[in-house]
Order: sequence, then structure tokens, then C-alpha cells
Amino acid sequence: MSETQRDILSTCFSLAIILFAAFVTQRFFLPLVWAAILCIATWPLFERALRACRGRTIPAALIATAASALLFLVPLAVGLTEAAHQAPALAAFVAEANTNGLAAPAWVARIPMAGPAIFEWWTNTLSQPHGMAHLLQDGSVGRLHTASELLRNFGAHLLHRLIDIGFAFLALFFFYKDGPALVRQMDAIGSHCVGRTRWELYATKVPTAIRATVNGLVLVGLAEGLLLGIVYAFAGVPSAVLWGAATGILAIIPFGAPIAFLIVAGLLLAGGHTVAALVVAGAGVAVLFVADHFVRPTIIGNATKLPFLAVLFGILGGVETLGLIGLFVGPVVMTLFVTLWHEEKVFGPGVRQN
Repeated sequence: MSETQRDILSTCFSLAIILFAAFVTQRFFLPLVWAAILCIATWPLFERALRACRGRTIPAALIATAASALLFLVPLAVGLTEAAHQAPALAAFVAEANTNGLAAPAWVARIPMAGPAIFEWWTNTLSQPHGMAHLLQDGSVGRLHTASELLRNFGAHLLHRLIDIGFAFLALFFFYKDGPALVRQMDAIGSHCVGRTRWELYATKVPTAIRATVNGLVLVGLAEGLLLGIVYAFAGVPSAVLWGAATGILAIIPFGAPIAFLIVAGLLLAGGHTVAALVVAGAGVAVLFVADHFVRPTIIGNATKLPFLAVLFGILGGVETLGLIGLFVGPVVMTLFVTLWHEEKVFGPGVRQN
């Protein structure tokens, strides 16, 4: 057997092991990716814990994991607690609306320009029995007839997500603990495959892009939800905490916050609270304008050196193709693409260094 044939067989053997390992662990792929993103975003926190623990890795990893879990789980627990208080009434409302239809409010038809079209769509879909099934791709709403069925379905999905969160934080601890070794191994593999200089150029971009995305999307979005939640409370919105949490989650996605605060304003308007509805809508527009035009572009664009369109397309395209995790993967991909675009300026025309 020639040396070339032996190399080919060795490569195929390695690929077979990698593919089989991926197949076996595919159920845990998403928690691992979330753990990796959270580890990269909070690595400075682990470094501080490591210095405080005088270089002892395991205590530092435990402290960093606990701190990350608190940052994530405390807001989640507050939102779930508030949602649990409202869940029975909400489930009963959804089941009743799905069974008998939900009549379109008269004020919808008075919305400038789009009002008549929205009113007609609402009348032809949501006003009809089981019309809410059109809101879900799998039509699951159409198969739910009681509030208890809605609650059981929601509980099953919630339990599944909580298990994923548990595995993600378990993986996060080991990523902290073995992070330096993992980085050294990845550097060795990357340098062997594409050359040290080129690998270092790309490898340094990924942590920067992830941290900038977390700061620019997650933290800014949660700040939007907090500010608008305060506005909701002063405007007398029922369940202001729950609506504030929903606004913060939607605000993580570009153009997601208007969905929340416009619904709140619409509910206030339907209840006859015109001034409060205008205050909520005005505050939402103001907060969104400042966040999307000044804060986010500064945080993400300055850190990653990405044009605004690259950031926007990376985020929206990532969400559309990969779901929520695409919020972070999309900007990373666009960062690597822009790096590739400008690579000739780094290496010189037609030159590759290994």
C-alpha cells in the first residue's frame, strides 16, 4: 500500500469516527453550542474567578458557572413565576378563542392604510372556529380544545427546555475547567490544517464577535425590556412584569420589540385608555430608536469592524435559518466572511502564509 493510499484511509477513518460521534451525541448538540457561546461570552468572568481562587481551576469553574447560572436563571425564574400566575387564565382564553373564534375589535379597521386589510384577515381567520391554528405551522392549536390540554402541552415543552438548560450548564462547567486545554488542541488542529498565521487571524475574530453579539443583542434587549416594563407599570398595564419580560426577549431580535409594545398599546387602546396607549407607543419608539440606531451598532460594529448591513443580515439570516441560536452564529459567520474578504490586504496580493 502506497503512502498516499494510507493517508486517504487514515483520513476516512478519522472522518468516520467524527461523524459517528456526532451521530451519537446529536441530541446534546444544541446545549453544547449554547454552553460554548456562554463560555466565550463570560470567559473574563472565569478569569477573574481563577485569579481570586489563586489558580485553582475547579473552584473557579464552579464559581463562574454559578454566577452565569444566576445571571440567566434569575430573570428566567421571575418570568416563569409571573407566567405561571397568568397561565390558567391565558390558557382558558386561548382555548375559548380557538374553539369559538376571536372577533376582531372595531378599532383595527380604523388603523391608517393597513387597517382594512388586517380587519379582513382577522375576520377570515381568527374570528372563525379553530382559526388560531393558522398561527402555528403544525396546526397544533387546532387540536387543543381545553385549557388543561394547553397547559399540559406547554409543560412538556418547558420540561424539555429545562433539561437542555441543565445539560448546557453542566457542559459550561467543563468548558471552564478544561477551556485552556481545548483552546490549545483547537489551535494545534487549526494551525495544522490552514497554517498558523491564517488560523490565528480567524480564531481571534470568533470570541470578539460572540461577546459583541451577546452585549449588543442580549444585554441591550434585556435593558429595553426593563425600561419598557417600568413604562408598562406606570401606564397601568395588567401583568406589567410579564409583558416587560416578553418585550426583553423579543427585543433581543432586531425589530422584535415593536411586536410587544404595540400589542400592549393596542390592548390599552381597546380598553379605552388612549393616553396610556400613546405613552407606551411613544416610549417604545424612543427606546427602540436609541437602542437600534446608536447603542447596538456601536457595540457590535465597533468590536467586530462589521458594516451595519453585514451585522443586520447576519442576525436576521441566522435567526431564519438556525432559529434563536442563529442570533450568535450569524454575526460570527459574517465576521469570518468579512475577514476573508479583506484577507488579501493582510497577506498581500496572492500570498498565503503557513
